[in-house]
Amino acid sequence: MIYIKSDKEIELMRKPCAIVRDVLNLVTDKIRAGMTTKELDKIAYDYITSCGAKPSFLGYGGFPAATCISIDEQVVHGFPSDRIIEEDQIVSVDVGAYFNGFHGDAARSLYVGHISPEKKKLIDVTRECFFEGIKGICIGSALGDIGAQVQEHAEKNGFSVVRDMVGHGVGRQLHEDPSVPNYGKRGTGVRLKKNMTIAIEPMINMGGYEVDIDGWKCVTSDGKPSAHYENTVLIGDNGVEILTL
Repeated sequence: MIYIKSDKEIELMRKPCAIVRDVLNLVTDKIRAGMTTKELDKIAYDYITSCGAKPSFLGYGGFPAATCISIDEQVVHGFPSDRIIEEDQIVSVDVGAYFNGFHGDAARSLYVGHISPEKKKLIDVTRECFFEGIKGICIGSALGDIGAQVQEHAEKNGFSVVRDMVGHGVGRQLHEDPSVPNYGKRGTGVRLKKNMTIAIEPMINMGGYEVDIDGWKCVTSDGKPSAHYENTVLIGDNGVEILTL
């Protein structure tokens, strides 16, 4: 069942979404070659808890950290570890915060130092896919319009869209209905209503769209890199409002 928030609940959601925004800005500033993904996770954990919030991911289904940090062929759900961050890697950081009884959720694909033009294009196009996905979206739009617009932009640029991982509703629960695919047909799916809050998160691959999933592990089947860009958004009177930017 899709949970439509009240105006008061929307106001409560703004704080955790702002914390997520600020944490992603912080890790973007702090990421360095030579640091471990565990060190980057601690920066996020310390900031979230300093705000009086809880990391949404920590303990979720047994997940062991405050952030998902996924490198190159890792699509999502990478465990922070002693792995060293190096130049020419795509480092995707996904983070959630719980505050006021609500969650915020967003992700960015980052890099440090030199990166190949091909990987830089993948990161840029993945971000563009998000903004193409919300273009023209408003109350009454079909959910499938978002995925269709994401898919069209990705494939126009020679990339593919992951099918096995999708966006989702977000609010009192980290994952709520509806599922929000990053592919599909215009005019299909539920109609968007005022005060729906959803996490739209294109996951775009340089190679084929197939992924291998084993527990938390999710990697591209062909070993080619993937990028991720996500925001929590509100469907409102003026279209889409991005709560985590």
